[in-house]
Amino acid sequence: MTSTVRSHTLNMVYAAMFAVIMAICSWIAIPGPVPFTLQTFAVFVTIAMLGGKRASVSILLYILLGAIGVPVFANFKGGISVLLGPTGGYIIGFMLIALLNWLLTHLFGKKLLITALSMTGGLLLCYAFGTAQFMLVTQSGGNPYTLGAALWMCVLPFVPIDLIKMALALFLSARLSRIVHL
Repeated sequence: MTSTVRSHTLNMVYAAMFAVIMAICSWIAIPGPVPFTLQTFAVFVTIAMLGGKRASVSILLYILLGAIGVPVFANFKGGISVLLGPTGGYIIGFMLIALLNWLLTHLFGKKLLITALSMTGGLLLCYAFGTAQFMLVTQSGGNPYTLGAALWMCVLPFVPIDLIKMALALFLSARLSRIVHL
C-alpha cells in the first residue's frame, strides 16, 4: 500500500471515528426546546484533533448520516426534518466552526491561540445561523420569537457551558496529541 493510499484510508477512518464520537456525545442530553448536549464538545475535540480540513469532512459525514435518517442527533433523532427544524441550524452551524478553523489555520498556522480564536468565532457563527433558522422556522410555524427572546432561549444559556466545553476540548486534545498523532 502506498503512503498516499494509506494516508487517505486513515483520513477516512478518522472522519468516521469522530462522526461516531459526535453521535455518541449528542445522545448525552438534557432535554429542552434546544437540548443541552455534548455535541459541541465533540465538535471542538474533532476540530482540535483533526484540524479544520479533516474535521469538516467528519462533521459533514455526521450531518449527512443524520440527514438520511440515522439517529445521530440529540434525543436519538435523525432525518432531514431535524436539519430543517428549529434546532437544525445549530447542527449545520458546526460546519461553520470547522470551516473557519480551516481558513484561519491555513492563513495563520496551526497554533493553540488560532484554534481557540477560530472556535470562538465559529461558535458565534453557529449561534447566529442557528438562531436565524430557529426564528424563521418558529415564525412560519405560527409561534414567532423576537430576536431577544430567541437569544435568551437558544444562545445565552449555552454560552458559558460551550466555552467550558471548548476549553476542555482544547486541553484534552493538547494532552492526547502528545500520545496520539492523527
